[in-house]
Amino acid sequence: MPASRTDRSKEESPPKATREKSRKNAPAKAKANETQTELMRMTLKACLIARDATFNIQDLLTNSSRMAFLAIRDCEKELDQIERQIDEQLPAAITRVNERKARQLLACLKCITDLERIGDLVMGVAQRVQGRSGQLSQVDIRHLIQMAVVLHDMLNDIHRGFVSLDIENARKVLRTDSELDRICHAMFQQHLANSREKGSLGFEVLLMAQALERCGDHTKNLAEELYGLLEGHTLRHLPKRVAAP
Repeated sequence: MPASRTDRSKEESPPKATREKSRKNAPAKAKANETQTELMRMTLKACLIARDATFNIQDLLTNSSRMAFLAIRDCEKELDQIERQIDEQLPAAITRVNERKARQLLACLKCITDLERIGDLVMGVAQRVQGRSGQLSQVDIRHLIQMAVVLHDMLNDIHRGFVSLDIENARKVLRTDSELDRICHAMFQQHLANSREKGSLGFEVLLMAQALERCGDHTKNLAEELYGLLEGHTLRHLPKRVAAP
């Protein structure tokens, strides 16, 4: 004899205890989702702040602008603050979400670490530029500006990639990183060949170039993180291919 509608309703509905537990957990889940959204928003904001710092280093190199130096300092402070906020909020948030959202939160943590480091490196370049105001050659200034422009575009692509979840942005950044390496290597060759003539100024210029190149490495890390978030596996620490004999 088929079950009556009342009987089927009882069989299909969850137990009362389950329903009550679900209602009690609802506020916690809503809070976790809210925290996750805020952490992701802060990470995207940090990406824009780091990008702005690279724009201002161009202005500082071109015009020796005091306002550009202050803007870079503000960017560095903001990135430090955002990193502290994410460090404080993420541990509790990650225990209340599913695996997919946990991966997103871990990506936020890894990204803000790289972005904060970029802020520190750009600030270091700004301090060296200001300390050597009027002493840098036009050739060095042009090369450093080229590196800053490339870095600015890379960070812009990272932001677009995380907003649109477009893997092509990550691939573009991974390809572009070699351009920073090329410019930095050319500067090292030039200055090491003329080390006796340049003295300590040449050494300062190489430290600036190396810092911007390191910013590129951190931006490459961001691209790898975006790739891993979208593809489900990381590009980091992959085993090296053995060359064919």
